[in-house]
Amino acid sequence: MIKASGVVIPAHNEQDLLLSCLTAVQQAASQLAVPVHVVVVADACTDRTAEVARSQGADVVEVSTRCVGAARRAGVRQVLRGTCHVDPATVWIATTDADTRVPAWWLCRQLRFASQGWKGVLGTVTVGDWADHPSRVQRLFVQRYRAWQVHHPHVHGANLGFAADAYLAVGGFRPLPTAEDHALVDDLLAAGIPLLRTTQIPVVTSARSHARAPRGFASLLTTLATAEETSPEPQEEPA
Repeated sequence: MIKASGVVIPAHNEQDLLLSCLTAVQQAASQLAVPVHVVVVADACTDRTAEVARSQGADVVEVSTRCVGAARRAGVRQVLRGTCHVDPATVWIATTDADTRVPAWWLCRQLRFASQGWKGVLGTVTVGDWADHPSRVQRLFVQRYRAWQVHHPHVHGANLGFAADAYLAVGGFRPLPTAEDHALVDDLLAAGIPLLRTTQIPVVTSARSHARAPRGFASLLTTLATAEETSPEPQEEPA
């Protein structure tokens, strides 16, 4: 049974989008009967990111790494400090991004999956605004991403959850500048930890063309702008 939860949000100069992210996270947290520790990791920020986070009641950790893996790791460490009196097996940690809005039932459903024995949950993303990209990018995203109707092969730090004991067992997020979420999932799978891939908890993220992390979601969308339009057959991934 989960007794405490945490949400980790890395942010680099996100003063413009962070408020809507935190509003959505707080709404999701309000649906739970357990305490939720919301941590924003302000990484090398030169704007009001930390100020916005504090004004919304989030716990703020300030670092200067310019490394999303190190930032997520620092955020999880802060959650673990705040829940040190609780068995890590009963602590659930979710991560998202500052340019992302989670649904009100985001945490509720993750905890429901946790109660079914899953130690990690991998969700999907949708895009709220395609204005920065030509229309073909949206078409290709739909073709290549949404072809999976139930399970999926995707990994997004913007929509990820895991039990604290599972996280600790594999050493946590690696301090990588990109793909830290993939590395964590690979480590969890290698350790035989049960992970659920689900389309039932999609989050809405931005389609901005200026990437915060190299080879991240923004880079994927830029790649689609020059890709050929095809209709690949969807491949089911085991849960």
